[in-house]
Formats: sequence, C-alpha cells, structure tokens
Amino acid sequence: MQIDLRTVAIKPLRHTFDHLVERFGDKPASRYQEGSYNIQQEHIFHYRPSWDADNVLFDKKRTKIRMKDWYALKDPRQYYYGSYTIARARQQEAAESSFEMIEDRGLAELIPAELRQTALDVLVPMRHVEWGGNMGNSYIAAYGYGTVITQPCLYHAMDHLGVAQYLTRIGLVLDGPDALETAKSAWMSCPNWQPLREHVENLLVLQDWFEIFVAQNLVLEGLLNPLLYDHLDADFSAKGGTAISMMTRFMAEWSTETAKWVDAQIKVAAAESPENKAQLSAWVTHYRAETLAALAPIAARAFGEPSADVLADVAAEFNARCAKLGLAV
Repeated sequence: MQIDLRTVAIKPLRHTFDHLVERFGDKPASRYQEGSYNIQQEHIFHYRPSWDADNVLFDKKRTKIRMKDWYALKDPRQYYYGSYTIARARQQEAAESSFEMIEDRGLAELIPAELRQTALDVLVPMRHVEWGGNMGNSYIAAYGYGTVITQPCLYHAMDHLGVAQYLTRIGLVLDGPDALETAKSAWMSCPNWQPLREHVENLLVLQDWFEIFVAQNLVLEGLLNPLLYDHLDADFSAKGGTAISMMTRFMAEWSTETAKWVDAQIKVAAAESPENKAQLSAWVTHYRAETLAALAPIAARAFGEPSADVLADVAAEFNARCAKLGLAV
C-alpha cells in the first residue's frame, strides 16, 4: 500500500483576542501584549466607592497627569508574570550563591570592623525605607490606571520586599539577630534617620498615584540607590569590604534595570503635553530638595567629611538624567 504525505496549510480563523485586535490588528500577539493591553476595566461598575464618591473604582481623575492613551506607558522590559518571575528567580539564585559563599568561607569575619559597622548603621535600617517603597507601589497598583503601568508597579512593590529581605540578611550575616533590633531602634529614634523616616512617611499619605511614582520611584530611588549601590559600594570595595558588595549585588543590578523602566514612563508622560511636563518638573524639583535633605545625615555617616561632595555628585547625575527625560529641573 502506498501512502502519500502532503502538507496542508490551515488558515486560522483568528490570530488573537478581540481586545488586542482593536489595538494591534488581527495578528499574533506576544504574551506581554496579551497580559497587558486593553484589559483595564472601564465599564459595569456596580457602585461608586462610599469612601470616595467623587470617583469610580478605576478613575483617570485620580492623578493630575493626563494621557490620551494610558497604554503608551509600556514597560520596555515587557514583563508579564511569567517573564518577571523567571528573571527574578535567576537573580535570586545568583544572590543566594553570594550569601552562601560568604557564610561557608567566613568572609564576613574578614571585613574590617569600621566597614562592618558602617554597613550595619547605613544599610540595615534601609529595610524600613524599602517597606515604604512597597507600600507606595502597592497604592499605585491599586489606584492607578492602565495595566501597562499598574502591573510593573506591583512587581516593583514585590521587589522592594525582596530588597528589604536582603538587607535583613546582611544584618544577620554581620551581627546576628541583634542587628535587626538595633536597626529598628535607629529608625525609630536615632536623629540621623528621622529626616528620612519623616520623608518616607509623608509619601505614604499622598493621594495622587503618579505623584507617588515620581516621588518614590524617580526621585527617592534615583538619589538613594546610586548613593548606596554605586558610591558606597565602590567605597566598600576599595577598603576591603568586597563581601559587602557581594551581598548587595542584587540591589545594584535591580536599581539599574528598574531605572530604565521608570525613565521610559516619565519620558512618555512628559512628552504628552506641556502641562504634564510642567507638573512632573514641579514634583521632581520639590521632592529632590526634600530627599537630598533627608539623605544628608545618612551620607555623613556613610562617607564622613566627603559626604557633601558625594551627594553633590549624586544630585548632578540625577539632574542630568531628568534633563534627558525632557524635564525642566
């Protein structure tokens, strides 16, 4: 018996979902597009929230920023749940390897006492700042508009919890459980930490979700992360604290990655209209001054006499970054 094989091309009746056809046309969509675009709920709300009767549950009026299309604020990393968790799992494996190596080989004991104390005094209390970052981004995820911005903000909120956990582990490696109690006491009562604590708590009560995005993700992280994970990290490495740099590896990589995402959102929003640009610039100018003032005592503890010059360098780098985004600061 003879069998003839032939190829049959079956034309699909449709390539993707209707909500993606509306935006991209009837063609195959990526996983990121499927899980991000045109899925913000806009209709069929049963009632207005009794605690905020002037707004619907998901309301564009909750921020002063105005966009013709909120889906213009896309994530350049194209993170959806699958790609995000895979990326973070790989980074976690690398971070765990660093901690295991330090603990197995006793590298923490080789850190000079002065650097060890600086890490305990400066890095470990920062876990409370990270908790504030988690709260702020969770608020954006809850009250923001457009899945392409609220989705990565939720991931960013979870990242802050991860950073807080790594800062906690640094304290445990360097000084055991007592380091955490000491850090909490410093956060609650040490004069050096009260300006930053006040600033973080002020951000917790902001109502405009895009203002939180600017104040937290652009300004606070844009000044704090380079201060800690660029300048202080370089200082640790130069003075024999390489083990500390190994333990902050995730934070250094994460801050560089997320800065590109934050920049993409600010650049698009600023280019949308002169009103957006003016509002964003005003927010940055206001929160930059507050953040630098709050960081000054921490920088003084970390760097000593050169702290003013270090902060000036960080501020100059931040100003140049904002200028590239189209802001007038």
